[in-house]
Amino acid sequence: MDSRSSELAARTPLASTAAAGLKIVIVGGFGVGKTTMVRSVSEIRPLSTEETLTRAGAEIDDARGVEAKSTTTVAFDFGRISLNEELVLYLFGAPGQERFWFLWDRLFTGTLGAVVLVDTRRLADSWYAIDRLEHHGMPFVVAHNRFGEPTHSLDQIRGALDLASDVPLIACDARQRDSSKAVLIKLVNHLHALSAARQVTS
Repeated sequence: MDSRSSELAARTPLASTAAAGLKIVIVGGFGVGKTTMVRSVSEIRPLSTEETLTRAGAEIDDARGVEAKSTTTVAFDFGRISLNEELVLYLFGAPGQERFWFLWDRLFTGTLGAVVLVDTRRLADSWYAIDRLEHHGMPFVVAHNRFGEPTHSLDQIRGALDLASDVPLIACDARQRDSSKAVLIKLVNHLHALSAARQVTS
């Protein structure tokens, strides 16, 4: 058993004090780090539907910029994280390849908010995710998954994606639990702020 498996095995089950669960979807392009984020932050052994990339798929999937990637999600990833004694997030990582985008609308059912994970090496891959979330009227935050040293500022990324000023944007390392957790906390705070604003205007 590796250290990650040992860590997962040692974690406690869902607390009896858990009172509220939120469904969160992590979306983004192919190879941006969605599966990695779910794995890094989940307090349970995550459910993964990764399959090995084949030569046949090479003619379908655009792997430019992520040539070292050897597996891909074909349905979704699932994990869970308790932010405190009462609030639990159920995480669904969506598949990134265009041929699986038809699954996204189904994953969005019952979802209160989303994380759009972006990689500046393939920034255009993020546009579809943002478009679908805006189409559904779903609140979201954007997280720049940094691979190595940052070469673009958050302001540059906001401009390239034409993000509205009220859409939170944060840098992260999807491999690190604390960094991934910070992204989810940013989303929960965003959802809370939107809910509070609606109550004031109603």
